[in-house]
Amino acid sequence: MPHADASLVPATITSKIEFWDHVHNQLSIVLSGQRNWVTNLSIAASLIYSSLLSFPLHFGGSDRAVNWCGFYLIPVLFPLPRFVTKSKPADARDSTAVNTIDIDDAISTIFLGPYCGKPACQYINVSPGRSRGVCADAYLRRQTMLVENVHDYPGHIACDGDTKSEIVCPLILNRDGEDVVLGVLDLDCLAHAGFNDEDQVGLEKIAKLVVDACDW
Repeated sequence: MPHADASLVPATITSKIEFWDHVHNQLSIVLSGQRNWVTNLSIAASLIYSSLLSFPLHFGGSDRAVNWCGFYLIPVLFPLPRFVTKSKPADARDSTAVNTIDIDDAISTIFLGPYCGKPACQYINVSPGRSRGVCADAYLRRQTMLVENVHDYPGHIACDGDTKSEIVCPLILNRDGEDVVLGVLDLDCLAHAGFNDEDQVGLEKIAKLVVDACDW
């Protein structure tokens, strides 16, 4: 099967539950055998975005269309280290001492990753107390943010003024029993209340699939 056909949505699929199950299945097939995170996130953004355009019953290319789909990621080189090193030694009397902090405490910014849609913000501040927007809140709270009207959301960052609603899922990697938030999966919609609980369930499964499919 040509890779492009993975984004086709059969006419027999009429509900959001069926749609997200279909996208999850197609994505799992396309990602099979590939572990590179750049490649897999690129494929995921394209497949989700194109599939939504092919689903006019709920999204499609009309005024209910999803106008952006992509990822924001932590600014470290993968493979992901467990810790990062501070600039100062732990003990000023010992120049060889190493002072390390947990990586979640060290991240102040997430950066734009693979996506489909118009040009977007290149980075988002996720410093506690200084962060803004839906993506930052999903990252810091480690939970999906479902926003019916982004213009009513405190601190919303308007990358595209046409966006009315948004859903953001954190990408959580469990490593040796510890959870590390790698970034977020972000979808914008032209319609108010474009996403609901069924979209949240479906996207959270896809976010887990993408994380599990990659070598970080």
